[in-house]
Amino acid sequence: MKNKNINHYKKIADIIDYPRADFFNKVKEAEEILTGYDTETLSILKEFAQFINITPPEKVEELFLRTFDIQAVTTLDIGYVLFGDDYKRGELLVNLSKEHKKVNNDCGSELADYLPNLLRLLPKITDEEFRNELVKVIILPALAKIIKEFEMKNIDMKNKVYLRKYKTLIEQPESYGRIFLKPLLVIQKIIEEDFDSSVVLEENGGTSFTDSIITEIKID
Repeated sequence: MKNKNINHYKKIADIIDYPRADFFNKVKEAEEILTGYDTETLSILKEFAQFINITPPEKVEELFLRTFDIQAVTTLDIGYVLFGDDYKRGELLVNLSKEHKKVNNDCGSELADYLPNLLRLLPKITDEEFRNELVKVIILPALAKIIKEFEMKNIDMKNKVYLRKYKTLIEQPESYGRIFLKPLLVIQKIIEEDFDSSVVLEENGGTSFTDSIITEIKID
C-alpha cells in the first residue's frame, strides 16, 4: 500500500451504509475529502450525490432496502458473498469480531463482515500486513462479486426467482434502480488506488449471490 493516511475510509463507509436523515450530508463530506482521486471516480460520486439531493429520503431508503435487503440485488455482508452459508463464513465472522473488538470498532446492529464496518475498521488496524491481506483477500474480491450482481442478466434471473416464490415483485425503475452501484464503484476504485491492487473475477468462479438465492428458495 502507498504510504498515505487512510482515515477517509471512515467517511466513505457512510456512502454505502443505511441512508439515515443526514445521508446527503455524509455523501457530500465524502466527496469533499476525495478531491485528490481521479476525475472518473469523482464524477461517479458526484452523480450519486446529485441523485440523493433531489430524491425524497424515504425513496432513497426504499431503494437501499430493495438493493440489499428486500428481494435484494445483493448483500453487503461480504462473508456471505464469498462463502455463502459455508463454515468458512462462520470462521471469518469470529476472526473479524476479534479484530473489531481489539480496536473498539463499533459494528452497531450489523455483523462483523458488513462492508461499512470493515471500511471503518481499516484505518484502525495497526498491523499493515494484516490490513493489506484483509483488503486483497477479502474486501476487494467480495466487492468485485457484489458489483457483478448488478449486471442486468443477474438481476433478471433473481427477479424471475422472486416472482415465482412471492407471486409479486417490487417494481424497480430501470433508470435509477441500480443507483447504489455507484458508491460501490467509487469504493472499489479508491481501494484499488490506495492499495495498488485489483481483482479480476474468473468466469464461473465460485457461488454467486444469485446462485445462493436460487438455492435457498428451492430448499424452502
